[in-house]
Amino acid sequence: MRGRVLDALMFFPSREFPWLPSDIGLSYTNVRFEAADGTSLHGWWLPTSAERLGHVLFAHGNGGNISDRVAHLALLTAAGFDVLAFDYRGYGRSGGRPNEAGTYADARAARSVLLEQPGVDPGRVFYLGESLGGGVVTELALAHPPAGVVLTSTFSSIRDIARRHYPLIPNFAVPDAFPTERRIPLLRAPLLIIHGENDELVPPEQARRLYEAAVQPKDLHILPGVGHNDVVSIAGKKWIEVVAAWARRSDTPSS
Repeated sequence: MRGRVLDALMFFPSREFPWLPSDIGLSYTNVRFEAADGTSLHGWWLPTSAERLGHVLFAHGNGGNISDRVAHLALLTAAGFDVLAFDYRGYGRSGGRPNEAGTYADARAARSVLLEQPGVDPGRVFYLGESLGGGVVTELALAHPPAGVVLTSTFSSIRDIARRHYPLIPNFAVPDAFPTERRIPLLRAPLLIIHGENDELVPPEQARRLYEAAVQPKDLHILPGVGHNDVVSIAGKKWIEVVAAWARRSDTPSS
Protein backbone atom coordinates (compact mmCIF):
# COMPACT_ATOMS: atom_id res chain seq x y z
CA MET A 1 0.00 0.00 0.00
CA ARG A 2 2.81 2.43 0.90
CA GLY A 3 4.42 1.85 -2.50
CA ARG A 4 1.18 2.62 -4.31
CA VAL A 5 0.71 5.84 -2.33
CA LEU A 6 4.21 6.99 -3.21
CA ASP A 7 3.72 6.02 -6.86
CA ALA A 8 0.60 8.20 -6.86
CA LEU A 9 2.81 11.15 -5.89
CA MET A 10 5.28 10.44 -8.70
CA PHE A 11 3.17 9.38 -11.66
CA PHE A 12 0.25 11.22 -13.27
CA PRO A 13 -0.64 9.17 -16.34
CA SER A 14 -3.38 9.85 -18.86
CA ARG A 15 -5.09 7.40 -21.21
CA GLU A 16 -6.46 10.12 -23.48
CA PHE A 17 -4.77 10.98 -26.80
CA PRO A 18 -5.67 14.61 -27.62
CA TRP A 19 -3.12 14.72 -30.44
CA LEU A 20 -1.68 12.34 -33.01
CA PRO A 21 1.40 13.04 -35.13
CA SER A 22 -0.78 12.91 -38.24
CA ASP A 23 -2.76 15.91 -36.91
CA ILE A 24 0.22 18.08 -37.83
CA GLY A 25 1.31 16.15 -40.89
CA LEU A 26 3.91 13.84 -39.33
CA SER A 27 4.38 10.34 -40.69
CA TYR A 28 4.43 7.70 -37.95
CA THR A 29 3.89 4.04 -37.18
CA ASN A 30 2.29 2.58 -34.06
CA VAL A 31 4.57 0.04 -32.40
CA ARG A 32 3.46 -2.61 -29.96
CA PHE A 33 6.02 -4.45 -27.85
CA GLU A 34 6.55 -6.02 -24.44
CA ALA A 35 8.77 -5.33 -21.46
CA ALA A 36 10.82 -8.20 -20.03
CA ASP A 37 8.05 -8.96 -17.52
CA GLY A 38 5.45 -9.27 -20.29
CA THR A 39 3.79 -5.86 -19.82
CA SER A 40 2.28 -4.67 -23.10
CA LEU A 41 3.72 -1.33 -24.25
CA HIS A 42 2.91 1.17 -26.96
CA GLY A 43 4.93 3.77 -28.81
CA TRP A 44 5.37 5.67 -32.05
CA TRP A 45 8.14 5.40 -34.60
CA LEU A 46 8.61 8.67 -36.49
CA PRO A 47 11.20 8.65 -39.30
CA THR A 48 12.76 11.93 -40.30
CA SER A 49 12.44 13.25 -43.85
CA ALA A 50 15.36 15.64 -43.33
CA GLU A 51 19.08 14.93 -43.60
CA ARG A 52 19.59 12.43 -40.80
CA LEU A 53 21.51 13.45 -37.67
CA GLY A 54 20.72 10.33 -35.69
CA HIS A 55 17.98 8.50 -33.85
CA VAL A 56 16.33 9.55 -30.57
CA LEU A 57 14.78 7.41 -27.87
CA PHE A 58 12.33 9.85 -26.27
CA ALA A 59 11.27 9.34 -22.64
CA HIS A 60 8.59 11.75 -21.46
CA GLY A 61 7.89 13.18 -18.02
CA ASN A 62 5.57 11.96 -15.29
CA GLY A 63 2.35 13.52 -16.58
CA GLY A 64 0.10 12.79 -19.57
CA ASN A 65 1.51 10.54 -22.29
CA ILE A 66 3.27 10.71 -25.67
CA SER A 67 0.36 12.50 -27.32
CA ASP A 68 1.14 15.58 -25.20
CA ARG A 69 4.64 15.68 -26.73
CA VAL A 70 3.73 15.86 -30.42
CA ALA A 71 5.36 19.31 -30.65
CA HIS A 72 8.62 17.86 -29.28
CA LEU A 73 8.50 15.08 -31.87
CA ALA A 74 7.82 17.52 -34.70
CA LEU A 75 10.89 19.59 -33.78
CA LEU A 76 13.11 16.53 -33.50
CA THR A 77 12.08 14.97 -36.80
CA ALA A 78 12.36 18.31 -38.64
CA ALA A 79 15.91 18.67 -37.31
CA GLY A 80 16.95 15.29 -38.72
CA PHE A 81 16.24 12.78 -35.96
CA ASP A 82 14.26 9.58 -36.28
CA VAL A 83 12.31 9.22 -33.03
CA LEU A 84 11.02 6.30 -31.02
CA ALA A 85 8.63 7.78 -28.44
CA PHE A 86 7.05 5.37 -25.96
CA ASP A 87 4.64 5.35 -23.06
CA TYR A 88 5.59 3.82 -19.75
CA ARG A 89 3.34 1.14 -18.30
CA GLY A 90 0.07 2.68 -17.16
CA TYR A 91 0.33 5.58 -19.60
CA GLY A 92 -1.53 6.04 -22.89
CA ARG A 93 -2.06 2.69 -24.59
CA SER A 94 0.50 0.80 -22.52
CA GLY A 95 -0.75 -1.76 -20.04
CA GLY A 96 0.08 -2.18 -16.38
CA ARG A 97 0.59 0.27 -13.53
CA PRO A 98 3.46 2.77 -13.36
CA ASN A 99 6.35 2.31 -10.95
CA GLU A 100 10.04 3.18 -10.94
CA ALA A 101 11.41 -0.26 -11.81
CA GLY A 102 8.81 -0.57 -14.54
CA THR A 103 9.94 2.64 -16.25
CA TYR A 104 13.47 1.26 -16.47
CA ALA A 105 12.26 -2.03 -17.94
CA ASP A 106 10.04 -0.16 -20.39
CA ALA A 107 12.95 1.99 -21.60
CA ARG A 108 15.06 -1.10 -22.22
CA ALA A 109 12.30 -2.65 -24.29
CA ALA A 110 11.79 0.59 -26.24
CA ARG A 111 15.51 0.81 -26.99
CA SER A 112 15.39 -2.69 -28.47
CA VAL A 113 12.48 -1.66 -30.69
CA LEU A 114 14.35 1.43 -31.86
CA LEU A 115 17.38 -0.66 -32.82
CA GLU A 116 15.14 -2.93 -34.90
CA GLN A 117 13.89 -0.09 -37.12
CA PRO A 118 15.20 0.09 -40.71
CA GLY A 119 18.28 2.23 -41.25
CA VAL A 120 19.11 2.70 -37.57
CA ASP A 121 22.84 3.08 -36.86
CA PRO A 122 23.49 1.93 -33.26
CA GLY A 123 26.37 4.39 -33.10
CA ARG A 124 24.03 7.36 -33.63
CA VAL A 125 21.35 6.61 -31.05
CA PHE A 126 20.66 9.39 -28.55
CA TYR A 127 18.55 9.21 -25.41
CA LEU A 128 16.39 12.24 -24.61
CA GLY A 129 14.60 12.40 -21.29
CA GLU A 130 12.12 15.06 -20.19
CA SER A 131 11.82 15.68 -16.42
CA LEU A 132 11.27 12.23 -14.87
CA GLY A 133 12.28 10.75 -18.23
CA GLY A 134 15.76 12.14 -17.64
CA GLY A 135 16.11 9.82 -14.67
CA VAL A 136 14.88 6.94 -16.81
CA VAL A 137 17.36 7.48 -19.64
CA THR A 138 20.26 8.08 -17.24
CA GLU A 139 19.68 4.66 -15.72
CA LEU A 140 19.42 3.14 -19.20
CA ALA A 141 22.62 4.86 -20.34
CA LEU A 142 24.65 3.21 -17.58
CA ALA A 143 23.68 -0.22 -18.93
CA HIS A 144 23.64 0.69 -22.63
CA PRO A 145 25.76 3.80 -23.36
CA PRO A 146 24.37 5.79 -26.31
CA ALA A 147 25.95 8.35 -28.63
CA GLY A 148 24.74 10.99 -26.17
CA VAL A 149 22.19 11.81 -23.48
CA VAL A 150 19.95 14.89 -23.36
CA LEU A 151 18.26 15.80 -20.08
CA THR A 152 15.51 18.42 -20.30
CA SER A 153 14.05 19.85 -17.05
CA THR A 154 15.39 16.87 -15.10
CA PHE A 155 15.50 16.73 -11.31
CA SER A 156 18.39 15.49 -9.20
CA SER A 157 16.27 12.94 -7.29
CA ILE A 158 12.73 12.31 -6.10
CA ARG A 159 13.83 13.04 -2.54
CA ASP A 160 15.00 16.50 -3.57
CA ILE A 161 11.69 17.17 -5.30
CA ALA A 162 9.70 15.86 -2.32
CA ARG A 163 11.69 18.10 0.02
CA ARG A 164 10.66 21.08 -2.09
CA HIS A 165 7.01 20.28 -2.76
CA TYR A 166 5.99 18.00 0.13
CA PRO A 167 7.95 19.40 3.10
CA LEU A 168 5.70 17.67 5.66
CA ILE A 169 6.66 14.20 4.40
CA PRO A 170 9.71 12.97 6.37
CA ASN A 171 12.78 12.31 4.24
CA PHE A 172 12.97 8.69 5.41
CA ALA A 173 9.45 8.09 4.06
CA VAL A 174 10.42 9.07 0.52
CA PRO A 175 12.08 6.37 -1.60
CA ASP A 176 15.48 7.07 -3.10
CA ALA A 177 13.82 6.97 -6.53
CA PHE A 178 15.32 8.20 -9.79
CA PRO A 179 18.61 9.17 -8.07
CA THR A 180 20.06 10.84 -11.15
CA GLU A 181 22.62 12.95 -9.29
CA ARG A 182 24.06 9.82 -7.68
CA ARG A 183 24.13 7.92 -10.98
CA ILE A 184 25.35 10.61 -13.33
CA PRO A 185 29.06 10.45 -12.33
CA LEU A 186 29.07 6.93 -13.81
CA LEU A 187 27.74 8.12 -17.18
CA ARG A 188 30.20 7.50 -20.02
CA ALA A 189 28.50 9.33 -22.88
CA PRO A 190 28.35 12.97 -23.97
CA LEU A 191 25.78 14.83 -21.87
CA LEU A 192 23.60 17.84 -22.63
CA ILE A 193 21.48 19.37 -19.87
CA ILE A 194 18.80 21.91 -20.86
CA HIS A 195 16.75 23.67 -18.20
CA GLY A 196 14.39 26.59 -17.88
CA GLU A 197 15.64 29.55 -15.87
CA ASN A 198 12.18 30.00 -14.32
CA ASP A 199 11.40 26.32 -13.72
CA GLU A 200 8.93 26.42 -10.84
CA LEU A 201 8.86 22.63 -10.29
CA VAL A 202 12.51 21.69 -10.68
CA PRO A 203 14.73 24.66 -9.79
CA PRO A 204 17.68 25.22 -12.16
CA GLU A 205 19.99 24.64 -9.22
CA GLN A 206 19.21 20.94 -9.62
CA ALA A 207 20.35 21.08 -13.26
CA ARG A 208 23.59 22.71 -12.11
CA ARG A 209 24.09 19.98 -9.54
CA LEU A 210 23.68 17.33 -12.23
CA TYR A 211 26.15 19.16 -14.43
CA GLU A 212 28.73 19.43 -11.66
CA ALA A 213 28.36 15.73 -10.80
CA ALA A 214 28.85 14.55 -14.40
CA VAL A 215 32.16 13.92 -16.10
CA GLN A 216 33.23 15.45 -19.42
CA PRO A 217 32.11 15.82 -22.14
CA LYS A 218 29.13 17.75 -20.81
CA ASP A 219 27.17 20.90 -21.64
CA LEU A 220 24.65 22.94 -19.68
CA HIS A 221 22.20 25.33 -21.32
CA ILE A 222 19.81 27.44 -19.24
CA LEU A 223 16.88 28.86 -21.23
CA PRO A 224 15.98 32.37 -20.02
CA GLY A 225 12.35 33.10 -19.17
CA VAL A 226 11.28 29.45 -19.44
CA GLY A 227 9.41 27.33 -16.87
CA HIS A 228 9.07 23.59 -16.41
CA ASN A 229 6.24 22.81 -18.81
CA ASP A 230 6.81 25.43 -21.49
CA VAL A 231 10.30 24.64 -22.77
CA VAL A 232 8.98 23.77 -26.22
CA SER A 233 6.00 26.13 -26.33
CA ILE A 234 8.12 29.17 -25.46
CA ALA A 235 11.64 28.21 -26.51
CA GLY A 236 11.15 25.29 -28.91
CA LYS A 237 13.25 26.83 -31.68
CA LYS A 238 16.15 27.47 -29.33
CA TRP A 239 15.75 24.08 -27.67
CA ILE A 240 16.04 22.14 -30.92
CA GLU A 241 18.89 24.35 -32.17
CA VAL A 242 20.86 23.51 -29.03
CA VAL A 243 20.09 19.78 -29.30
CA ALA A 244 20.92 19.56 -33.01
CA ALA A 245 24.18 21.53 -32.71
CA TRP A 246 25.28 19.39 -29.78
CA ALA A 247 24.40 16.15 -31.61
CA ARG A 248 26.54 17.20 -34.57
CA ARG A 249 29.50 17.56 -32.19
CA SER A 250 28.85 14.25 -30.40
CA ASP A 251 30.72 11.50 -32.19
CA THR A 252 31.37 9.09 -29.33
CA PRO A 253 30.35 5.61 -30.50
CA SER A 254 27.73 3.71 -28.55
CA SER A 255 28.22 0.16 -27.32
